[in-house]
Amino acid sequence: MKDSNSPRSETRSNALWGSSSRGGDTRSNAMWGRSGRRANALWGRGGRGLVLGIVAALTIAVPLGATASSKSASSSGGNNTTFIAPGLLAGAEKNPGQKLHVIIQSSGGAADAKAKIKGLGADVRKNLDLIGAVAVDITAGKLDSLRKQDGLTITADAPIKLSGTINYSTQMWPYVSGVAMGWGSSLSPAPSAPTIAVVDSGIDANRADFDNGARVLPQVNLASLTPNSPGDGRGHGTFVASIAAGSAPGHAGAAPSARVLPIDVMDDSGKALTSDVIAACAYILQNESALNIRVANFSLHSGARNHFYNDPLDRAVEKLWFSGVFVVAAAGNYGVPTGPSGVLNAPGNDPFVMTVGALDIGSSYYRYDDSIAPWSAWGYTEDGFSKPEISAPGRYMIGGVPTSATLTSERPDHVVASGYMQLSGTSFSAPVVAGAAAELLARHPSWTPDQVKGALMLTAAAIPSHPRSGGVGEVNAARALGVTAPPNPNAGLNAFRVTDSLGGVVFNAASWVDTVQSNASWADASWGDASWADASWADASWATASWGDLSFSVASWGDASWGDASWADASWADTSSEDGVEGETPSPAPLMGADTAGTAPSPPPN
Repeated sequence: MKDSNSPRSETRSNALWGSSSRGGDTRSNAMWGRSGRRANALWGRGGRGLVLGIVAALTIAVPLGATASSKSASSSGGNNTTFIAPGLLAGAEKNPGQKLHVIIQSSGGAADAKAKIKGLGADVRKNLDLIGAVAVDITAGKLDSLRKQDGLTITADAPIKLSGTINYSTQMWPYVSGVAMGWGSSLSPAPSAPTIAVVDSGIDANRADFDNGARVLPQVNLASLTPNSPGDGRGHGTFVASIAAGSAPGHAGAAPSARVLPIDVMDDSGKALTSDVIAACAYILQNESALNIRVANFSLHSGARNHFYNDPLDRAVEKLWFSGVFVVAAAGNYGVPTGPSGVLNAPGNDPFVMTVGALDIGSSYYRYDDSIAPWSAWGYTEDGFSKPEISAPGRYMIGGVPTSATLTSERPDHVVASGYMQLSGTSFSAPVVAGAAAELLARHPSWTPDQVKGALMLTAAAIPSHPRSGGVGEVNAARALGVTAPPNPNAGLNAFRVTDSLGGVVFNAASWVDTVQSNASWADASWGDASWADASWADASWATASWGDLSFSVASWGDASWGDASWADASWADTSSEDGVEGETPSPAPLMGADTAGTAPSPPPN
């Protein structure tokens, strides 16, 4: 097995960073300076040099995109500002008559996007006014006409994947993660937690986990794909919600008093479209104040890979973040035990939101035997941001699943009690953090998402055996409750927040790209002298092992993601990642039986 900590020479190329050869820790370029040392919990510490420029190796030029620079070349190699995902272009060349599901963003808004597709025979399936876009079906050959237009960003309306696999639980996680300290008691009740939006497959509301529906708001159904049974036909959303806000005896979630807003974007097999998830973001934003929505959980990820400043789903979750909704995203289950996989899919690749990796809490309440699940994705995004920021219990969890759900019928051997299953995945790490965030906001309702993120990162506990893959460390919600003045981990990025033509706050990618290319210390203000607890994050990042064997070549943009038979399909065969395809090792731990779902023993002292 390859030693993930051993030095090696590597090459990484992409549209932002260009191509650079790496050996040991010595790197140089105009952005970072020669052997420059950079201490920052987002970027890490370590000399890092990358030659910036357009990737010569790509047969189709990959520009910084319409939002990244007014000087960027288009996908067609012209001088306009339209960006088309190279995978779409590659597929169009092979199958010009194929119908595509795409999202077209326009700098002039959704109306402008509609005007520019007029006469091309495109069918508008959904308006996405939240991000100034439309979801359309269009013949692949028509992309050639669109790339002659200005101000468009065209990406796949990609299939969405859930981030769960199958295994069992020991039900110690509320105490190991510290969320139990936020539950309060009869003598000292916890303050009322805000609403958590769960964007998933729906929720089976009328069960003890949610006080027989008393804490579940009316479900919003936005799924375009069928079949989609009432409630939760898949079962994944109920499981996620029970981890975030369950209250059944023996199955208490992270924030058992919080209300839950279920938004169903998945069909009964666990598939969704990106446009439906964006529509969910729009609903949350429209009802944020009326329903007191302060946290949104996304235990899913896009099937397409884009830079965060081009991706429509990233733009949508940023809208939530800038509006005051704390967004939690699962890192994904495509990690490997031999080194970093990267975190390459929206929304987990977005630098603003909190991305969560999966922790295996071992066999005790104490942290000495905690480790990162071998399939939990970690590493760098296409744009060089280190992800995840934090880890939480996600391996061997027990949660609620309807007895009629397809997940139950497909995996009956993982049912541990009537209505409960044993599952693993970053899907179930994310709601632990979502619930912890809700409890923080219950005590600090004026806090911004940046402050919540800062408090959770500041108090995370180190994972000595996994200093990189778990972010700054494992969540310690008990310590986070004691923070009164959290640092802002997004301060460097917040300098690039601007008001757009639609009247909302957006990220100015063009300014950001110009700045990072010319100023190596652009993000120093993000962290300052803040001490990130025991995480030793600075020494853990940008090490020789950080890049692994990731290839950001043509394959990652084109052929690897868009096979001849499926590059335009809305439903991919591997979208149900909770079936174990992307997650667990070949020999899963044995089931422990239904008695593992009982009330956990008394926790050890904090």
